[in-house]
Amino acid sequence: MTGLVPTERSDEEDLQALRDRVGAGEATLHERRAELARLDTELAAFNIRYRHEVGRLHDELDALEAALAEAELGEIDRRLKDAGAAPSAAPSAQAEAPARFTSDAVRRLFRDVAKLIHPDLARDADGLERRHALMIAANHAYAVGDAERLKAILQTWERSAEAVEGTDPAAVRQRLTARLAEIDAQLAECAAAVAARRESPLWKLKTMVDEAAAAGKDLVADMVRRLKRDILVTTNRLDAMRSHPAPAGTAAPGNPR
Repeated sequence: MTGLVPTERSDEEDLQALRDRVGAGEATLHERRAELARLDTELAAFNIRYRHEVGRLHDELDALEAALAEAELGEIDRRLKDAGAAPSAAPSAQAEAPARFTSDAVRRLFRDVAKLIHPDLARDADGLERRHALMIAANHAYAVGDAERLKAILQTWERSAEAVEGTDPAAVRQRLTARLAEIDAQLAECAAAVAARRESPLWKLKTMVDEAAAAGKDLVADMVRRLKRDILVTTNRLDAMRSHPAPAGTAAPGNPR
């Protein structure tokens, strides 16, 4: 009985298997990016509502509390002056960090990166998107003089599928393998971004609001009521201090001895 000898897969079959894996990876990546875009849309919509209904009240209360603190400090200074002490000094502004200058080496490195990854050199829409993202990162790195970041971008490009030249089977295999590695890295980035969104304070607040709404409660309305009450109390304290400054030897409103 003659045994069957397994035949080796041809180069074209190997390449087709790689193409199928790339296609499946691209589809999964598209789904993950769509999920991330949905989360960003939901967060943006909630943030608009929160800023409109709650955030502006927070800003108003912060401004009132700052004005109240300034008025109380002025009252303390007045009493110290009446007592013959030196008035409190306002905190000095921190010295600004020296400006960073882009070196000639960084300029040369940026030119090398731009020659390779410029979006005008893209072959297709996906390549254009990848090049555009890298170019944005390179421009930012150049603006702050970050040579290490530019080197990392250059290394990322050199490992990319688009950096592989040629149409022979070996080049095609190398290009497909590089694209699979890119997809894995991009899927990891999407997973990290989704996790970061879901761990953000804004998302957690949105979740609390949504859960409360499902139980028939409106947390945002509760926040608005509390803030309006705090604004009224702070306004009254500030008006009282401005209209009736405390006589020397007494404590400023809100700061009992």
